[in-house]
Amino acid sequence: MIDSKEASAALADIDDIVQRVKQSQLYELASFAAVWWGALVFAGNLVTWLWPVYAGYAWVAVDVLGAGGLVALRILNPPHYSHGVGFNVRLLLVFALFFAFGYLCTSVIGHFGPRQLGTFWPLYFMLFYSLAGLWFGYAFMAIGLGISALTLIGYFYIGEAFPLWMAFVNGGGLILGGLWMRRI
Repeated sequence: MIDSKEASAALADIDDIVQRVKQSQLYELASFAAVWWGALVFAGNLVTWLWPVYAGYAWVAVDVLGAGGLVALRILNPPHYSHGVGFNVRLLLVFALFFAFGYLCTSVIGHFGPRQLGTFWPLYFMLFYSLAGLWFGYAFMAIGLGISALTLIGYFYIGEAFPLWMAFVNGGGLILGGLWMRRI
């Protein structure tokens, strides 16, 4: 027979294990998403650097493929507590609101040029990574703050090769961050 202290300790251990499993599942899905977006962002920045005239088309393709890939990932990996289909229309609304706000800031209010756009969007995405780190684990915070700092360094100190810098910083950073999350 166990006493109340032993029972409390055992329940605390079980709760700790449950939390670690939830975090590992979240990190696994987030790592797939980070690698997916990283590859797309890398390609988008390379197109921007090599063929600037096609940059607008490239970024529309990056956004559509990126959002579509995340929706597919969610459908193929529904939450374990769900009894229905893993797709939730709120996910589409999140994307719509996210991109609408970014567009409003960069094109309606701000009228950003290519360099400012190349800085704003990574910083905007990484803001949400950093915020997620407050709830879901330090890996999100490290990725968000690291890519943000390197983006700002590139904005202020890298000249014409800024899109190439961003391919490696933002695209490569997301890929490395996603692979790192799999190991945590």
